[in-house]
Amino acid sequence: MSTGTQEEAPNSGPTVLRILLGAQLRRLREGKGITREDAGYEIRASGSKISRMELGRVSFKERDVADLLSMYGVGDPVEREALLSLARQANNPGWWHHFGDIMPSWFQSYLGLEAAASLIRTYEIQFVPGLLQTPEYARAVIMLGHAGATGDEIDRRVELRRQRQQLLERPDPPQLWAVIDEAVLRRPIGGADVMRGQIEALIEASKRPNIRLQIIPFHAGGHAAAGGPFAILRFPEPELPDVVYVEQLTSAIYLDKRDDVDHYAIAMERVCIDAEPPNHTQDILGKLLHEVGRLG
Repeated sequence: MSTGTQEEAPNSGPTVLRILLGAQLRRLREGKGITREDAGYEIRASGSKISRMELGRVSFKERDVADLLSMYGVGDPVEREALLSLARQANNPGWWHHFGDIMPSWFQSYLGLEAAASLIRTYEIQFVPGLLQTPEYARAVIMLGHAGATGDEIDRRVELRRQRQQLLERPDPPQLWAVIDEAVLRRPIGGADVMRGQIEALIEASKRPNIRLQIIPFHAGGHAAAGGPFAILRFPEPELPDVVYVEQLTSAIYLDKRDDVDHYAIAMERVCIDAEPPNHTQDILGKLLHEVGRLG
């Protein structure tokens, strides 16, 4: 995983640095048998603030990190400076900060996690996953949710999605495993021409070595994750837990407790079983493309 801080690089940003630093702070605290509440008191904060720091959910004040390192018995100057340097780098903005005026902070957190992940598993029941949307399809989806937005804002939202997709093009791209309900591909978002272009793009995407795409056909009936879409992100560092992301209309839920993650992992495994195998995907999409062609 890259820990560079170049602002425009699609795989840069503070999130990965925060979760790395947070994980190290947690290990140091637990190694000393110190509670989150006691650690919070040391930096004039709460135990929940320590929890958010250790999960990489908030920015770090260098003074707070220095105080915690002293409390945890880290006296070696080299080790201290390495961790303090990490704290300074973690406060640099990610490439997406240019779009901060058009997206909520909870989604900015997701972009950071997505950029840091080595495996992204996602299940969708309404739209094509954002990482696989064509610009035309993305525009149609964005206009559904932002009908009153100006043309310039719509353009910027489309561009944000395009830049987000660059992580799949980088030299060390994450693995993307997407399971899509057939209804997604039959919903005429943007009209026949837009859907034709989107299905063609999915056919090409399914040929790439870092993308696995499965479709749940209507005849599969009900399935384990019928409650709604979600994503599970896994990171290269073994000490970092998987994170489940569940987006809502005005917020998002991030889950990393083992029981919660296991519950969603089981649901994901079930939908992968219910779905047609990946080697059937191109044939299914080809048939859908033919149907859309007739409609057009």
